[in-house]
Amino acid sequence: MRSEMRSAVTKVGRGIRWYVREATGESKWHEYLDDCRRQGVVPMSRREFERHRADHQEHNPQTRCC
Repeated sequence: MRSEMRSAVTKVGRGIRWYVREATGESKWHEYLDDCRRQGVVPMSRREFERHRADHQEHNPQTRCC
């Protein structure tokens, strides 16, 4: 029973972590780094990446909830 409870808590924790990463955009940064590694390209800094994302969203508005 304890292992089932631990497994359930772990699953909930992973779900919360996924949600927070998606909501904050953290997953986009990691996807970008993975793409750069695959392509053999030097990635821009995190600050440059976030500035680029903000500029893109400003110039290409889409329907969003927030």
